[in-house]
Amino acid sequence: MTDNQKYTTTEIEPSNDIEQGIREYLWARQFTAAVRAGAAIMRIYEHSDDYDVSLKSDRTPITIADRMAHETIKRELGETRIPILSEEGREMRYEERCNWELFWLVDPLDGTVEFIKRNNEFTVNIALMQNNRCVSAIVYVPYLRKMYLAERGRGAWLIEGVVPDDTTEYSFEDIESMVRSLPLQEAEHDRYRVAVSRSHQTEDTHQHIAMLREHYPDLEVVEQGSSYKFCLLAEGRVDYYIRTTQTSEWDTAAGELILLEAGGSTAAYPSGQPLSYNKESLYNPWFVARR
Repeated sequence: MTDNQKYTTTEIEPSNDIEQGIREYLWARQFTAAVRAGAAIMRIYEHSDDYDVSLKSDRTPITIADRMAHETIKRELGETRIPILSEEGREMRYEERCNWELFWLVDPLDGTVEFIKRNNEFTVNIALMQNNRCVSAIVYVPYLRKMYLAERGRGAWLIEGVVPDDTTEYSFEDIESMVRSLPLQEAEHDRYRVAVSRSHQTEDTHQHIAMLREHYPDLEVVEQGSSYKFCLLAEGRVDYYIRTTQTSEWDTAAGELILLEAGGSTAAYPSGQPLSYNKESLYNPWFVARR
């Protein structure tokens, strides 16, 4: 499928035991929830002068934006009757969630530090998990109006110009009419590019980059916040991403599938093992991602 082609319902067959009509309904709800959550976030972001920007109070803009986005997603996805595991939701005991066959894994606002720094690098992450594997993924970058989507075994796509709007309602047909396949041809570049977290780097990060420089002397380091790094890999704008600080499952599930379906991979570092989900501890190991 070329960048300018659109996928159709006949090209995407049912899979993973989710009947096609149900899958299309879930896809539309997932998409709409992300756009409406983005609108809630942008209301706070665009009026940040009205708030005391601080991480020390429960009434800071970042807390309000997180909670507003969470409540929006909870309301939209609640209609699906599928349980939601969210960074901003109530803490779920492992015994309560360990046998879930289908659930939403959500980070309503990924990139909290970047939100406060006002560098526009924050996302909404929504992953549909089946048997603890992501089968449908959305990462929305509301400031940039970019929506990244993937379905396991079918591909990854980008839609640009998706305006944050808390009244919008998308259908499956609306979505399929706008997609471009990932990776993007125009993203090709000459120098090897390595993505790192803008706000969460360690000495291990720097040592790993030094090791890469032995093979790519002219490599370019790209600092970027949130799960948007996975999206840049999926587009083909960067080649490698190293993470040596703590992340949680909702930080990676959607982005990992988008990258996978665009031809890339993610693995724990240094073990090389796949990332696993719905563990007793929701923290990820260190990892590397490649396109």
